[in-house]
Amino acid sequence: MKVSNKLCVSRLYMYRKALSRFKQMGCIKIFSDNLADGIGVTSSQVRKDFSIFGLSGNKKGGYLVEDLIQKLDEILGKNKPQRVIVIGAGNIGTALMKYKAFVKEGLEIAAAFDTDSAKVDRADEIPVLPLSELADFVRQNDIRVGIIAVPDIVAQEVLNVMISAGIRGALNFAPIRLNVPEDFIINNVNVGVELETVIYMVNALDRRPGNE
Repeated sequence: MKVSNKLCVSRLYMYRKALSRFKQMGCIKIFSDNLADGIGVTSSQVRKDFSIFGLSGNKKGGYLVEDLIQKLDEILGKNKPQRVIVIGAGNIGTALMKYKAFVKEGLEIAAAFDTDSAKVDRADEIPVLPLSELADFVRQNDIRVGIIAVPDIVAQEVLNVMISAGIRGALNFAPIRLNVPEDFIINNVNVGVELETVIYMVNALDRRPGNE
């Protein structure tokens, strides 16, 4: 399958969550209008996204919820557990390891890695290992995706180590944009900027005429 637009793939995950809600409500069939309302897009956008992946419904009969969930699981790789690793066992890394919702989504943090020997704990439920063991662990456990949860000053160095170890994609929590090869997938999450943006927008609402 070709690598598709990131926004389109994100919407597929949103459709999948919406379908789970419809299933819990006892729905057997739904229409593109229902999915559109469920995630805040147009019905034409739903049909366009589905057409990219060969998903089709019936204009009168709609989509079978269970069937569509299974097809999306296959496309998104959710029909089998997805194992990832975390680099950095500090505050963010530890919080991610304790985040139980990952399991519900079929995601498993297989291990964390850190250069601080005081944080190494091989006996923990999610072991924390020395960064020097990353390459062997990745090879032995067929890990393809990692999470970067280290300070920005060492983030590029850590990413280079991950790439050398065979990691193909990463979620980056370090507040810095990293240089990656063309065939490497990276998604940057800057919590500080996102929060500051929300604060700015709220303040902008307060500055509107009539709100002063």
